[in-house]
Amino acid sequence: MNPIVHKSGLSVAGLLVAGGCVLGPAVAAQAAPATPAQTSSTSTSQTQRSAERVLGIDYQAQPNFYYCGPAATRIALSAQGKALSQDEVAKLLGTTEAGTPSALDTTRVLNELTGGKYRTTEIRDSVARPDQVEQLRRDVLAAVDAGRPVVANIKGTTVDTDGNPHSYEGGHYLTLVGYRDGGDSIRVADPADPALGEYWVSLPKVANWIAERGYSS
Repeated sequence: MNPIVHKSGLSVAGLLVAGGCVLGPAVAAQAAPATPAQTSSTSTSQTQRSAERVLGIDYQAQPNFYYCGPAATRIALSAQGKALSQDEVAKLLGTTEAGTPSALDTTRVLNELTGGKYRTTEIRDSVARPDQVEQLRRDVLAAVDAGRPVVANIKGTTVDTDGNPHSYEGGHYLTLVGYRDGGDSIRVADPADPALGEYWVSLPKVANWIAERGYSS
């Protein structure tokens, strides 16, 4: 059985291991105006690793503890000109109070709505190997350069580049909307954190956040 699918059916104390979202009190959905895609120009003497690109999105926070999958998928769709509500996306994903089953579902729905460019990649190890980190870099750069945010199924705690911790021990979905320094840092749009909304996380930390789960790129 595919480990992504297998984990999606497990629950601990009512929290879905692979697809659930662990929040404090439910927060009201908040929308922010879409910002234009940003790119930083580089001289011909600079390497690709100095490149930066951030996609314009319509950010909206998840309205409850289990809508992280629909919210993250909706953010990705907004960058591609698709205006759906979180409820509409949740219905397509099969989201319930147990969460959204797996990255296979986010890939399926993204492909149904955007023309079939997405694919699911799994990081099966508990800690991402160097080749898996580099695969994530290639996938994020290719997807973002093509105007497609990446939807990632993550679990655990990481710290962003400003030193702020982000902890989702029961699992979570979020959207990778950009990169800088050639992918050394990844721009995260987090539907569970409307106070911050977006933040940067180093590539290896993002890969380890995804470890034992998967992403749609």
